[in-house]
Amino acid sequence: MRAPITIAMVLLITISAFSQKDKKLKDQEAIKSMCGCFEVTFNFAETFNYSTDSLYKPSKTKVDKGLEWAELIVNEDDKISIQHLLQVGNPAAPHIVKHWRQDWLFENTDLYGYNANNTWAYLSLPADQVKGQWTQKVYQVDDSPRYEGSSTWVHVDGKSYWENTADAPLPRREYTTRSDYNLTVRGNRHEVTDYGWLHDQDNTKVIREDGKNDVIIAKEKGYNTYVKVDDSRCAAAAAWWKSNIDKWALVRTKWNDVYGRNQDLSLEEKVDNKVLYKYLFDEEYDQKGEIEEVIESFVKK
Repeated sequence: MRAPITIAMVLLITISAFSQKDKKLKDQEAIKSMCGCFEVTFNFAETFNYSTDSLYKPSKTKVDKGLEWAELIVNEDDKISIQHLLQVGNPAAPHIVKHWRQDWLFENTDLYGYNANNTWAYLSLPADQVKGQWTQKVYQVDDSPRYEGSSTWVHVDGKSYWENTADAPLPRREYTTRSDYNLTVRGNRHEVTDYGWLHDQDNTKVIREDGKNDVIIAKEKGYNTYVKVDDSRCAAAAAWWKSNIDKWALVRTKWNDVYGRNQDLSLEEKVDNKVLYKYLFDEEYDQKGEIEEVIESFVKK
């Protein structure tokens, strides 16, 4: 005989439902706090060297600064998407660079795990494994995949943060100067702060080859601060996005079609000796058909 449902049980269920809803609202608030205009400082330093090569040279410590506009482009209950734009050069006539994009999906089960050499493995996770979690999907400047991972936002002791470790391609500052490793294992921490937000990284530089154990050659620390400033300082970036929003919506739609195939993905580095972002950053590429064609040309069959 089934035990009767008591008022206490109903109350517990109701309280739990309200608690989960309140937690999700706090998650959404933390994610959306990464939107707006920020003075950004990018700090990277190689910390430990594990290479057996006596001629090994560590990467130079790198510090860059700039203004970054983070535009909220999707604001749904289970999906939040933020497009980042760099604003550089003369403040009177700044240059705008379409930067990275981050999508946040609630209790998402479909991911692409990076596996070195411009290949990503499609992963389907069980629903109970991602319960209450948010997947952060990070994209390249041309909206091709970069890395992603699923974890829980934590709100405790006045702090709000999200931590995850994910395999990723080399960052641009590295792959333009280094060829002695082919994978970055990224330890990412996004934390809301009193000045804006912090992207704290503990990264590992890895050589990955089929049939062999991964080889760690070095560790790296990244410490990127986003200091909130008045949105008016990023007016040029905001205006640029309004002028280009339709084109990049077409780009995202085509990539969503590619990702929606739910199969392993391998991309060409160049087509006709040209990387993808060079095509898409060309103002002449603004029609649906040609955008779809050029993206598809980079997808290996």
